[in-house]
Amino acid sequence: MLIYRISSSKYIEDLSGAGAKQYGGRWNNKGTAVVYLAETRAMAVMEVLVHLSPEQVDRPFVLATFDVPDDKIYDISIFDLPEDWRDPQTADELKKIGDKFVRDGIYLLMKVPSIILEEEFNFIINPNHPDSKKIKLVNRRDFVFDKRFKT
Repeated sequence: MLIYRISSSKYIEDLSGAGAKQYGGRWNNKGTAVVYLAETRAMAVMEVLVHLSPEQVDRPFVLATFDVPDDKIYDISIFDLPEDWRDPQTADELKKIGDKFVRDGIYLLMKVPSIILEEEFNFIINPNHPDSKKIKLVNRRDFVFDKRFKT
């Protein structure tokens, strides 16, 4: 299965989860290593874009395609989540789900609905899972956001 990531060139191939471990994220607390990727290139664009200021849109990025084993996926349905799962007040509930996913170590991937568009999905990689070594970089290319995103 192919999934996608946009990042700076320095970190694009780093699948250790160090950044998410240091800062935390929607699906993990600080101290829990995970890697966030998207189901589609377009979703990867959106997931990065929502975090950028207009000045940051001009920075150079890399779009990477990874081939990941798809036989160990923990699929989180929107119906498994609290009704107000998009509300920042319920962020702790989502972090608990992600931390447990990593702690249990059963699955390589957790498929989660995107906060941006719940019908689209992101994938959380457990870098501690033995199958993480099977993840392969298929392609990487320079990526520049369309300048119209600055307005």
